[in-house]
Amino acid sequence: MGELTKLLVVGNGMTSYRFLDLFVSSRGSEQFQITVVGEEPRPAYDRVHLTDYFAKSSADELLMAPSAWYRKNGIKLITGARGTAIHGAEKTVTLDSGAGLGYDILVLATGSSAFVPPIAGVDLDKVFVYRTIEDLDAIRACADTAADAVVIGGGLLGLEAARAISDMGVRASVVEYNNRLMGRQLDGTGAAMLAKEVEKMGVRVLLERSVQGILPAADNRLRLDMTPEPLDTDMVVISAGIRPRDELADAAGIAVGARGGIVVDDHLRTSNPDVYAIGECALHDGVIYGLVAPCYQMAEAAVATILGQDKRFTGADMSTTLKLMGVDVATVGESVLAPDTDPESFTQVTILDEIQGEYKKLIINKPENTLRGAILVGNTSDYSRLVSAYRNQEILPEQPVSLIVQGGAGGPAAEDLADRALVCTCNNVTKGQICAAIQEGCDQLESVCQATDAGSGCGGCKPQIKQILALELEKMGMQVKPHICTCFPFSRSELVDIVKVRSLESYDDVLAAAGTGNGCEICQPAVASILASIHGSTAAQAPQIQDTNDRYLANIQRGGTYSIVPRVPGGEITPQKLIRLGEIAIKYDLYTKITGGQRVDLFGASVDQLPDIWSELIAAGFESGHAYAKGLRTVKSCVGSTWCRFGLLDSTRFAIDLENRYKGIRAPHKLKSAVSGCIRECAEARCKDFGIIATEDGWNLYAGGNGGANPRHAELLAGGLDDATCIQYIDRFLMYYILTADPLTRTAAWLEQLDGGIDGLRSVIIDDSLGIVDKLDSDMETLVQSYQCEWTQVVNDPVQRSRFQSFANSARADSGIRFVPERDQKRPASGGGFVELQRIGKVPDDLNAVTNIGGAS
Repeated sequence: MGELTKLLVVGNGMTSYRFLDLFVSSRGSEQFQITVVGEEPRPAYDRVHLTDYFAKSSADELLMAPSAWYRKNGIKLITGARGTAIHGAEKTVTLDSGAGLGYDILVLATGSSAFVPPIAGVDLDKVFVYRTIEDLDAIRACADTAADAVVIGGGLLGLEAARAISDMGVRASVVEYNNRLMGRQLDGTGAAMLAKEVEKMGVRVLLERSVQGILPAADNRLRLDMTPEPLDTDMVVISAGIRPRDELADAAGIAVGARGGIVVDDHLRTSNPDVYAIGECALHDGVIYGLVAPCYQMAEAAVATILGQDKRFTGADMSTTLKLMGVDVATVGESVLAPDTDPESFTQVTILDEIQGEYKKLIINKPENTLRGAILVGNTSDYSRLVSAYRNQEILPEQPVSLIVQGGAGGPAAEDLADRALVCTCNNVTKGQICAAIQEGCDQLESVCQATDAGSGCGGCKPQIKQILALELEKMGMQVKPHICTCFPFSRSELVDIVKVRSLESYDDVLAAAGTGNGCEICQPAVASILASIHGSTAAQAPQIQDTNDRYLANIQRGGTYSIVPRVPGGEITPQKLIRLGEIAIKYDLYTKITGGQRVDLFGASVDQLPDIWSELIAAGFESGHAYAKGLRTVKSCVGSTWCRFGLLDSTRFAIDLENRYKGIRAPHKLKSAVSGCIRECAEARCKDFGIIATEDGWNLYAGGNGGANPRHAELLAGGLDDATCIQYIDRFLMYYILTADPLTRTAAWLEQLDGGIDGLRSVIIDDSLGIVDKLDSDMETLVQSYQCEWTQVVNDPVQRSRFQSFANSARADSGIRFVPERDQKRPASGGGFVELQRIGKVPDDLNAVTNIGGAS
């Protein structure tokens, strides 16, 4: 074996890691001696989700891979070091420690730094940039004593910083020089919609403000000297953009652009043929790319070139989907046209819904009738089909508005997609690549995703990947059956039929009748859900086959403690019950928080405390809120006609009726609902699994919506309903979903896969096209009448209560827990509420021989 080629990578961010990962997976690393140098004190981490660091216990949770990954793959990792000079003739790089590293091939992945405007005072204490974990640590430390903060910059990074500051309980203001937020990506209308939604969250937006300097002010505050008036604050965060880190290349005589960036060709070579540049430091065809996807494409082209392949980077579009301050935003192609664009070359389609907080815009090429650009604010569910239409320059429908209207024709079905059509926009994976992986032997969703990287980003493309998988396997002559797991060669709906026909009542009965082996962690909760949906059984009656949350009838939290969520139907609660909740929280040292579902969450209980706490809650008139269950969580409501001057019907009363009707039922996934008293939609009913909105003609019933990472608005199922008819349709909708959906499938995904969509659902439960509505009605009535509060079952049964202990062979409480103050939360003895519980690293000596089964671990 000959001498290995020395490959030196300077910079260890996301693009650098992607480059190294590709090198390893291509087995190219076997011919190379690889060294990577990173300036930060840790390996590459996920900077895209940097703001999430505040919610994590350590920076390690953001790492792309631990240090062990580098060692395993023969890569020498040097952290906390910076390259200071490139010596092209000698082919060495000098580090700030004075050490020298040789190379045959050098890859610069130095990324970018925060752009700091040339204003006075940027070096003062309590003025920060928003770029690294160390920056965030400094911001968090300052925020502990800050009441307010100003973010300079209204772009993507600025809004991310404002979100982080706001999440820390500090009042945030965003100051932007231009007349709109995200001026490079959004037009005036989209930016105004975004600003409106951001301000609803308590962040002030100040546009067309010019900051001349930052000065010390009274009371250890800072003053922004800006027009039209100054502004005092406790802290300033500058997040005004990025600047490519090209100084190392520039000092070595490698060509850089007039406005920064290391000049590269289509193979990512610099003006020195032995040196490559990738990521945010690289200037390709006059463009610096600040998004992950184009930087990853650069890494792919560089790896291929170094390994002797002909793969080029010819540019990338900047389409992207984001969540800013909780607001979904997406842009496709040329979302903002240059001022000198010929007005005769394009036409536009726009939808503005100020009630729902949504804005959608299509820019269409004339006369080609292809997509030139798009903007989505408030609802980005159409992003994947729009970006596919743009990148493939598909001919648009005769009515392009159908692409962005709920229930419209939308994009092509999986079988109609061309092989070049982009399915995964995060990792640029086409349908053809997915089909090739299936043909090579990948016959499961997980193996397809692993082989192609599709679905490993936001995950929004997985339903379409699943459809392609089924179609391709059918073409190959293979039978496609959505088995629950290897223990049961049946789909969930088939297993439902088996349980009903054979009157099976326990997991062991089901396994003996229809399964093989001893069962597993996948099928046990699924079968438990089926049994509950047919017989009305509860999790407390079969804890051994439940997951952790259902087994202990509470959600396990970070540190091994549990949360307690009593049911508060419709959000209506008496003062006496509120007082009792407070008394119980004080007694057991529990942190309290109002949830988005109009309940009071109690955090920090150890597993052995749960029955005692619930005994007191039940005595006070509360019952299980099923916040841990795959079933109905909440029915949210506004105040309706009782109090609101716009209310048309009593939404609170109806929400209470619905929650009390459906409480305790189990389903393939969690269910959420809401009732709004008028079209102003204060209860946000259309982002729920089923939602009801009052009109002058009665209730409008919507089905199949959900929030979360892939939001979808519910669709109108029926309108102008009275109470009884609305409940009847909900009964049938829920029962049909419970009996036919796959495990862990939300109603939104189920409805999208249902034959005929919302029209098909309407045909089944209203028109009775399958002749099953009487059975659906009776099945639901059986579930409603069989309701029992699971926690009441536990606290009244000594055997059940005995399961709730921290250790298998001891009734002692877990003393390895301590209080950690957060914000202004104090221990009750100090005059406030509870603080977050965290595990102490060392188990107390007197419990060293005790096995922990239910609490912290």
